[in-house]
Amino acid sequence: MSQLFTPISLRGLALENRIMISPMCQYSARDGCASDWHLIHLGTLAQSGAGLLFLEATAVTPEGRITPGCLGLYSDANEAALAHVIAAVRRWSKMPLGIQLSHAGRKGSSFEPWNGGALMPAESGGWRTLAPSAVPQSPGEPPPDILDEAGMRRIRNAFAASAGRADRIGLEAMELHFAHGYLVHEFLSPLSNRRTDRYGGTLENRMRFALEVFDAVRQAWPAEKPLGVRLSATDWVEGGWDLDSSVALSRRLKARGCDWIDCSGGGISPQQKIPLGPGYQVPLANRIRRETGVTTIAIGLITEPAQAEAIIAGGDADMVALARAMLWNPHWAWHAAAELGGTIQAPRQYWRSPPRGKQATLRGSTNRQR
Repeated sequence: MSQLFTPISLRGLALENRIMISPMCQYSARDGCASDWHLIHLGTLAQSGAGLLFLEATAVTPEGRITPGCLGLYSDANEAALAHVIAAVRRWSKMPLGIQLSHAGRKGSSFEPWNGGALMPAESGGWRTLAPSAVPQSPGEPPPDILDEAGMRRIRNAFAASAGRADRIGLEAMELHFAHGYLVHEFLSPLSNRRTDRYGGTLENRMRFALEVFDAVRQAWPAEKPLGVRLSATDWVEGGWDLDSSVALSRRLKARGCDWIDCSGGGISPQQKIPLGPGYQVPLANRIRRETGVTTIAIGLITEPAQAEAIIAGGDADMVALARAMLWNPHWAWHAAAELGGTIQAPRQYWRSPPRGKQATLRGSTNRQR
């Protein structure tokens, strides 16, 4: 039996397989509000056969957006727009839906990647960014404003408030974005955190804000719903946040009720040296899983079904998360099921689509509408 297609439970949420679709920014919102593009994008991926679909990184405050086109969940208008998209997707799919909450920190106020991705000046619609210290992301950029404790408390409360909005519109899982150089990661890494107060210096101090954000969300998010964290398990820079530190933080998070660690890396510095290759971040998930016992999700250049199967069967991680591979081939899970002998849910309208001999990989109906 394929291990990739065995079920797994995250707290009270039962998943039919171990394939997760990663959060992927779409830069297609207006004032944080989901658009028709989100309906098209999520509607497509909700028919993919994956066990769990995550919405993109979603800002908890306006200045927490990466770009002006980033999704938000900080206003009634944001909540209503996203509720409309979720309701439409749910009419035709029963795939569990999760959301990743984020604050971009000093990496906010940026142009979209297809417009270069650089820091956006005020005359182009940009805003002042926030960070633990006045250290710019890249040389030549203006430094961000330093958060004081009142500002940190405001952002903690914003994470909790967005979690409440996500619960109201029926999302079933939540991930907190503590990776890729965004605000919480900026507090964790000594490369970006130069504070001398109780939020800087020692590892314990640098972890403090992350743990406070997690605690605030865990209290606001229903106890039966799973809550995980995406970490950059290493900065890939000497002297930065490293795997030993991620193991320590993962232990603390697990004790507080964290249901998984989504193991990524990098994003804090242009000096990073990433050893790119198939499954290059899988060893990060392996060590965190082995040393803490927390459920882990492996990501990073996982593209082939046999590769994903080996990760799960070999005990490197409990789940795999795919991003670009799913955009390139939204039926990746269908093809993986055919190759590995798995079985997945598929819409009735597509039951006749598989080539001869592969029909058994599709079953059931994801339709909720009759």
